[in-house]
Amino acid sequence: MSKSTLYQYGTLALLVPGLFKGTKSIGSLLSHGDTGIGTGDGLDGELVVLDGQPYQIDGSGNVNKLSEDFMVPFADVHFADYKDLFELKDFINPQKLEEAVLSKLNYNNIFFSFRLHGNFNKIVTRSVDKQTEPYPKLVECADKQNEFHGENKVGTLIGYYAPQIFNGPAVGGFHLHFLADDLSIGGHVLDFKVNNGMVKVQPFNNLEQVFPTDSKEFMQHDFSKDDVNGAISKAE
Repeated sequence: MSKSTLYQYGTLALLVPGLFKGTKSIGSLLSHGDTGIGTGDGLDGELVVLDGQPYQIDGSGNVNKLSEDFMVPFADVHFADYKDLFELKDFINPQKLEEAVLSKLNYNNIFFSFRLHGNFNKIVTRSVDKQTEPYPKLVECADKQNEFHGENKVGTLIGYYAPQIFNGPAVGGFHLHFLADDLSIGGHVLDFKVNNGMVKVQPFNNLEQVFPTDSKEFMQHDFSKDDVNGAISKAE
């Protein structure tokens, strides 16, 4: 696959009504990219793929290396080819970092990936426990998310930016996960404070969107009855 292509399996919208069943294996997913983020079967934790190795941050905050048969309902992956954007020299938080990235690029209307490796003075992440059928809705899981706090953690902030018109298929704006080098903490990013590291980006000319057409639940669901934007805003 081209390094200018983002491969997305499933949509964020399918998670909103609770369509959490894993329908694609990590092994199959990795044929489309060596870098990415996602979630597991039954909303089982937050996923990070770095250098071809998939990791799961489970609901208890444990970081686990995944086998190729681990199933996912949603994930984004691509083949890494990042370019340096700027070096951090002052303390910065998520909002300021996102503003700084967008101010230096003309990428507001395309998908791109974001990566920063550095020493995080503060990092706050979250994950959720694996859900069982009948699955609850996404917002119900967000109300029960588990938060994890770290200080002076060396690690990687990684994820994607999607234009707002794609909110639903993806998360409009930035969707970032974190993984510490020593695997002591990770998950969906809620907050951080960092003052060092090289900010890198990778733009995509193409989005390959793949739907779980073998899933009867997905194919028959009426998404017009779901508050997709509201749920994503609250959960992500």
